[in-house]
Amino acid sequence: MSATALLVNALAFGCLLLSLFKDRGRTADALKAAGRFLSRLGPAVGMVILLIGGILGFLPEGTISGIIGSDGGFGSTLVVALFGAMIYMPALVAFPLAGSLLAEGASVTAIAAFITTLTMVGMVTLPVEIRILGRKLALLRNGLSFVVALIIALLMGRMLS
Repeated sequence: MSATALLVNALAFGCLLLSLFKDRGRTADALKAAGRFLSRLGPAVGMVILLIGGILGFLPEGTISGIIGSDGGFGSTLVVALFGAMIYMPALVAFPLAGSLLAEGASVTAIAAFITTLTMVGMVTLPVEIRILGRKLALLRNGLSFVVALIIALLMGRMLS
């Protein structure tokens, strides 16, 4: 475990002890609420494990780096960005998936494009946006968000590669 993780965990544990000392009842209520939240989170975490395992288990080694690696160029980044814009996935699932894809050879630019379009562009929620914002504004917001997400991805790829 890294020094940062140890520090954060020690700080959290210290705050928990302080909270227990200050008000045992409220701390117990907070821990029960956290437990309920974690139990609702279980299926999502299970899906992350299945999704990552499925992707990494069924694809031959080198496939991910060949498709969305640094050799894929802007075309592969654009495809990944479109995929991110079209699906709806919680960040809790997307970030571990992105980390696994990076470890398998995906480019930083492609992963940044996936994450930014996933969070900034809402093709799944577009009908709701159109009802609330109107057709023109909803399409403008999503279009500009897609362009900005690509710019962010290119900048991230440039800075971190």
